Amino acid sequence: MEAGPRRLTDAARALGHIDLKQQVDFRNALRAVFVSRKEDLPTFDAAFDIFWAPPDPRAASGGLPGRSRSLPMSPERAKIWANALGLSSSQLNREQDPTAVPASSSGYSADELLRHKDFEEMTWQETEQVRHLLEQAPWRVAERRTRRLRSAHAGRIDLRRSARHAIRSSGELMRLFHRRPRVRRRPLVLICDVSGSMERYSRLLMIFAHAIARREDLETFVFSTRLTRITRLLRYRDLDRALESVGKGVHDFSGGTRIGDALGDFNRHWARRVLGHGAVVIIVSDGWDRGDPARLTEELIHLRRSAHRLIWLNPLLGSQGYQPLTRGMAAALPHCDDFLAAHNLQALEDLGLLLAGLDNRKANRR
Repeated sequence: MEAGPRRLTDAARALGHIDLKQQVDFRNALRAVFVSRKEDLPTFDAAFDIFWAPPDPRAASGGLPGRSRSLPMSPERAKIWANALGLSSSQLNREQDPTAVPASSSGYSADELLRHKDFEEMTWQETEQVRHLLEQAPWRVAERRTRRLRSAHAGRIDLRRSARHAIRSSGELMRLFHRRPRVRRRPLVLICDVSGSMERYSRLLMIFAHAIARREDLETFVFSTRLTRITRLLRYRDLDRALESVGKGVHDFSGGTRIGDALGDFNRHWARRVLGHGAVVIIVSDGWDRGDPARLTEELIHLRRSAHRLIWLNPLLGSQGYQPLTRGMAAALPHCDDFLAAHNLQALEDLGLLLAGLDNRKANRR
C-alpha cells in the first residue's frame, strides 16, 4: 500500500476529526486514507492487528505479538514481516500452520518443493498448504479495450465536450478535451472435468476455481456425464462452505466422461450468456472420453469461434513421456490455442502469467 508523504499528511488530518480513544474510529480513519483497493483491506487489517496487539504472554519479551488474523500475502513477504518482528522460522511456521512442513529441507525451501510436486502425490497437509498458496496468488487477467469512452488527458479529441465548454466563452475554443476507450479485464470461463479419471485432482481444481473467483469475473462449470454450473456455489467467502455446496449441487462426481455432450450443452444454453466481452475459456480435462470424437471436434470449433482464447489444461501433460494419444485429446488438440499442464502449483502459476500477458490479438497455437 502507498504510504508516502501525501498519505501521511492526510492521515494526520483525518485523526484530527475523530476521538483518538475510540479504537474503531481510529482504525476506520486510517483505513479510509491508506486503502485504495479492495484487495488491500485484509492486509491493512492484519498490519493494524500486529502493530497494536499486546505481546503474547507465552513468548519472551519482544516476542510474537498476538494477532486475530493471518497475513494475506505471499510466503516471501510474510518472512520479511517475520524478520522485522524478530521471529524465528519455527515460530512463523507454528503461527501460520501447526501442521506445516519445515521451512527448508536440505537447502531447498518447502514452498519450492510444493510448487513442483504433483497434486496426485500430495498428502492432506500438503494439499492444505497449496490451498493457502493459491488463495494468496496474485491472479490478474489482462485488460481489453471496450467501445465505451472515458475522459482522459490524451487521446482522441472529444468535440462534443470541447464545444459545450466553448459556449461559456462566447464560442471561443479555449480548451480541447480528450477521451479514450475504457479498459476492462477479460471475463474467464472455467470448465472442469470431475469424472472418475480426474478424481485425484478434483478437490484442488475446486480450490483453484474458488481462488480465482475471489479476484476475477469467473463463470465456473463442471462436467462428467452432464454439465453443471457452480458459479453461485463458489461465491461463498469461506472455502469449506463453498466446497460443501459444490459437493451437494453436483451429482455426477467421479462418473463417466462425455466431453462433447457437455460442451454441446454449454454451447446451446450458456455460451451467449457468458462468452461476451472477449472471454477466455479454460477447459481442464485429461482427455479420456467415452463420447464421439467427431462430436467433440464439432463443439470445440463452435466454442473457439465465440471465445477470445481457448486454453486446455491437462494434468497428465506434466507426466514424463506423456503424449496426447487418447481419442478425446487427439480430437481436441488442433482446436485449442494453448495446451498446458495442470499437475502442480508451478503449472497453475504459469497459467496466471499467461492470462496476465494476453493481448487483443488472436493467439498463435502453443
